[in-house]
Amino acid sequence: MKEQHKKDSLNRLKTVRGHIDSVIRMVEEERYCPDIMKQVSALQGSLERVNRVLLQNHLETCVTHAIQEGRTEEIVEELMETMRYTAAVTGPANPKEST
Repeated sequence: MKEQHKKDSLNRLKTVRGHIDSVIRMVEEERYCPDIMKQVSALQGSLERVNRVLLQNHLETCVTHAIQEGRTEEIVEELMETMRYTAAVTGPANPKEST
């Protein structure tokens, strides 16, 4: 992992960790639901930004090396599988689905 991407990811994740603790306290204190929901949405955005940093790192390192080694098909399949689980690509979950 590139050092700057690692640093950025860790900083963002540590911020998310603190934010999650705050949201947990909000739920424990039975704060107003829309306020909690706004904070959860902010957390989702923060995690999505971490995911973009990780994707950029993967493209700049692992994908580049795999293509140079002639493993293009393998790395494309891996990326397609990974993107299947990325909200930015798949969109929000169906609210009618059971949890």
